[in-house]
Amino acid sequence: MNRRVFLAALAGANFCRAADTAPLLASEIHRYADSATEFPVFRLTDPAHQSWLPAPYSRPISRKGTFLLYASDRSGAVQAYRMDLKTGESRLLTDAEDLAADSITLAPDERSFCYTAGNSVRAGSLAGAREREVYRTPSGFDLDSGFSLSDDGLHAAFIEKKAGAHRIRLVAMRTGAATTLAESSEPISDPMLRPRRASVAYRRGSNELWMVNLDGTGNRSLRLAPGGLGSALWSTDGKTGLYLNFPPDPKQLHAVREFTPDTNEDRFVSSTSQFVTFNRNGDSSVLAGASGSKASPYVLLLVRSVKRELTLCEHRSSDPRQVTTIFSPNSQRVFFQSDRDGKMAIYAIMVDRLVEATETESATPEP
Repeated sequence: MNRRVFLAALAGANFCRAADTAPLLASEIHRYADSATEFPVFRLTDPAHQSWLPAPYSRPISRKGTFLLYASDRSGAVQAYRMDLKTGESRLLTDAEDLAADSITLAPDERSFCYTAGNSVRAGSLAGAREREVYRTPSGFDLDSGFSLSDDGLHAAFIEKKAGAHRIRLVAMRTGAATTLAESSEPISDPMLRPRRASVAYRRGSNELWMVNLDGTGNRSLRLAPGGLGSALWSTDGKTGLYLNFPPDPKQLHAVREFTPDTNEDRFVSSTSQFVTFNRNGDSSVLAGASGSKASPYVLLLVRSVKRELTLCEHRSSDPRQVTTIFSPNSQRVFFQSDRDGKMAIYAIMVDRLVEATETESATPEP
């Protein structure tokens, strides 16, 4: 073994020991009654430092709802943490430079996770047993915002950029082999691998949603309603996608719509109380959204079957577009982030009396 290889192995061993012995950090949970609804809300992280949820299309919560992955700068740099949702205790998972807070996602085996840091895609173990660099961008390119993992954990999609050029890339998580799926002179973002289908949707420019097959064929713009494009998400089975439409007429309400790529159909789901972001529960029967109204800065539930909204609590964020909402896998809790108390923090509210429990997906065998 030459000296360079030996030192690299030693550094890796040091990291593993540090992760294994990383101390449990005390719970920061603070409970309060919401001023608008009096529902109990739990602030899970202390706003003395910043904490963030991953992207809405990521998977940060275990199937049984026992733990949450999140990012925080509580150590002085942005790193990934695992929070026990029963005790509120957290454990540091990474020691990375320039970790992208929105990139953290659980692997299907729930023993490992993935994220991006600097110009690399990385995989780590929740037990701290190992961490490896799966992929690094070639010279001249940088990683841009946006990362998703396939539902079988075999591939990840992400964005690379250089001056005047943007491309969506697919990497095999086992081997690190990467291919380019699509390129554009316009900015592209939010790669969302389609569940149970060999394709990925992505945002191109500000208001276009495109889809491309994983072999690079069939790159096309999806036919959506006229207007601005807000949040977009696949359904659990990947047959349809939901998105937030901002109509061209500013007097009209923001609306949730549903598209079916295989038939090129697009249909109205419901108007909203000016949602600027949203997410779905396990079976897409209920949506949680953040209102952009200054007079009503609420997190709301939208029940699709009756097109009725229920106010959960105030988010009071300085920028409602940053209020990421995420359901627990069984649809009994809604997590969201807000800087209402000064710095970005993570909050949770129980919705078990308002939303029926949904079944969680069975574990995917480790590849």
